[in-house]
Amino acid sequence: MIKVIVATAIAVLAVPVFAQVATPPPQQDVNIAVPVYRVTVVGRATPAIAYKPNSSRASINLVGTVLMPQARGVADISPKKKSIEIDAHVEKMVRPSQFGREYLTYVLWAITTEGRPANLGELQIRDGSARVRSTTELQAFALIVTAEPYFAVTQPSDIVVMENVGGSGARGDDRVQTHYELLQRGSYLRNQESAYTIGPPDPGTPLDLAEARNAIALARIAGAQQFATDSFTKATQLLAGAERAFGQRKRAADITLTARRAAQTAEDARLIAVQRQEEARQARDRVAAAQRERDALDRAQVEEQKRLEAEKAATVARAAADQERLAHERTRQETTQVQADAASALAAAEAARQASDDNAREARMEALRAQAAVAVAEQEKKDLRERLRYQLNAILETRETARGLIMNVPDVLFDTASARLTAVAREKLARVGGILAAQPDLHIRAEGHTDNVGSADANQRLSERRAAAVLAYLVQQKIPLTAVDTVGLGKTRPIASNDTAGGRQQNRRVDLIVTGESIGRTTPPSGSNQ
Repeated sequence: MIKVIVATAIAVLAVPVFAQVATPPPQQDVNIAVPVYRVTVVGRATPAIAYKPNSSRASINLVGTVLMPQARGVADISPKKKSIEIDAHVEKMVRPSQFGREYLTYVLWAITTEGRPANLGELQIRDGSARVRSTTELQAFALIVTAEPYFAVTQPSDIVVMENVGGSGARGDDRVQTHYELLQRGSYLRNQESAYTIGPPDPGTPLDLAEARNAIALARIAGAQQFATDSFTKATQLLAGAERAFGQRKRAADITLTARRAAQTAEDARLIAVQRQEEARQARDRVAAAQRERDALDRAQVEEQKRLEAEKAATVARAAADQERLAHERTRQETTQVQADAASALAAAEAARQASDDNAREARMEALRAQAAVAVAEQEKKDLRERLRYQLNAILETRETARGLIMNVPDVLFDTASARLTAVAREKLARVGGILAAQPDLHIRAEGHTDNVGSADANQRLSERRAAAVLAYLVQQKIPLTAVDTVGLGKTRPIASNDTAGGRQQNRRVDLIVTGESIGRTTPPSGSNQ
């Protein structure tokens, strides 16, 4: 099943890279018109298998897709206590460049049941065959093979040439369809084919060196020279070293090591550039919105000033007419002193009214300025809330509600019937903690939930222990103890029917509710269930 959706590749690609980059991003002029890296991704589904730790060895067949129907292979799966060893062999493969001149190699991927890809290694084709050995901590995953521009990519392309089917000895606990996203063909060139000048490698050129050249070229197209200067410069220096080693006919191992470091560094630079261009675009949008607010206020002030001047001119004209009338009356007849006093009182009343009008107009202007300030503050809260939701959703399913941002920690991230977090859960919560710790005013509540299997007391205790385990791990990630609290709700708040195994699994969860003034969601008092 394949469907095409429009999305931004930033969050998927950039988060793991920035955890490794120490150099701060350069200050960019937000008024510079820079094309933002927005690509189209393709959704795809492939069967995933869950493997029991320390279970017997399994052989999973790899078959060619419609893009390469003649390809075939097998992956030997050896589950250990805390990891799984994978030994994959493929044959009857064709050159990847037939799918586009930027594609030079193939990569084996493990796709989790939540759609997260993990690069297991490169399949360098020789005489149509290749082999790769890898180890992963994932327990449930699908296997696919894609054509890629170089080995170090972090998101699979939509050129899926092989995927797993059943095989001998595959005794997984469960089989599900895993849905995941792929970069559509042409994403790396960003509609700048004329800027891509890399031709086919000369005969005798090592594939690793050709991939490094390709990685540098694609990073340059992504704007890495401008937005990730340090990383891009390091990548070009590493490539230059590999080129010198190749020209001096040094050992193949020396060339390969330097070339692969160059490709990895170039991929880091490309992802950094993509992220920083998105940040620059968001900054430009914020500046443009603020400018529109100021322009609207300026126009309102100009219109108000015109109105004031017109009223003042009318007042002057009325006063002149009154004076002329009084003079004419005095000339025409000798008016009484009472008439003179009345005219004087009229002029005084007009002046008082004018002063009152001036005060009222100033009050209206102050109200307009206050409304504009409130609107800007609310927009900033909305922007921060959406950015946090986007970042957190790349780790755990996150949705926005009136209560705040709610992250779902599913049952599969705990050991069975236990409050102990799995290694995958700790990895996800560590990444969540790194994001939330950057916003000191946020409050995080851990709500534990269970299905209806077992007694109410047992479910209540399990929900409390799981919520407490999540809270304790977040506190270890530098989240202040005063910014978190927990509550166990047992089986009282299901989100799916408990009549099916799938529904019960959805109900066994821990919800993390993120609130705070900076994201426009009021933090509930400690112990509240609202």
